[in-house]
Amino acid sequence: MAWLLVIIAGLLETGFAVCLKLSHGFTNIWPTVGFAAFALGSFGLLTLSLKTLEVGPAYAVWTGIGAGGTAIVGMIWLGEAVSVLKLVSIALVLTGVVGLQLSGSAH
Repeated sequence: MAWLLVIIAGLLETGFAVCLKLSHGFTNIWPTVGFAAFALGSFGLLTLSLKTLEVGPAYAVWTGIGAGGTAIVGMIWLGEAVSVLKLVSIALVLTGVVGLQLSGSAH
């Protein structure tokens, strides 16, 4: 259950990062409200998951989902450049997160 919370928190991290961009420095109200809601949800769920999980692997999964998800959303919906190097880099981040999880004692 704790890992499900981390995954959802990572997806919410993607949401708050995208809303942060769309807020244009907190000058657009609805993306700013979205940023606050996604950030509170993301940090809240991560906090709950850390009651039972090791911080290193949990944080790595959270940030990996957030970083990869934000890059993918940026390329698909925000018109950011797509390149092979960017896609390979996202895959490497996710591979590193999985490797960190598999090497830990949180099984």
